[in-house]
Amino acid sequence: MVIALGCDHGGYALMQKVKAHLEALGHKTVDFGTTSTESCHYPIFGARAAHAVADGTCDMGVVICTTGIGISIAANKVPGIRCALCADCYSAEMTRRHNNANMLALGANVVGEGLAMKIVDTFLSNSFEGGRHAVRVNMFTDIERGEL
Repeated sequence: MVIALGCDHGGYALMQKVKAHLEALGHKTVDFGTTSTESCHYPIFGARAAHAVADGTCDMGVVICTTGIGISIAANKVPGIRCALCADCYSAEMTRRHNNANMLALGANVVGEGLAMKIVDTFLSNSFEGGRHAVRVNMFTDIERGEL
């Protein structure tokens, strides 16, 4: 799987660990930055990663900032993106199964390294159930088009 990565200065250290973890599992990663702990603007990096998922360059995405909130909002502004901010494995599982989320957001100051890896693994190992959930997920696209 090809996974887009994006972070700001607050998520940089955790992103480096997530990147190494994903690559050790055999995934290819595409790092959209940032490249240091120097203060920067998270919307840039969240959007870059999200565009790569939306256009099919990457299969899924993981974005990280200090809380995960801002970068998830930025990613969700890109049409076709369903980025879920998760701080536990149950949410990561259910957002894949029921919401067909294609991006995961994490808060570096919210989850520790060990939990972050478990959340990433849970997110990537689950798949969309479809069925009644597909109707609801299709409504997200309707909202993007201004139809709902």
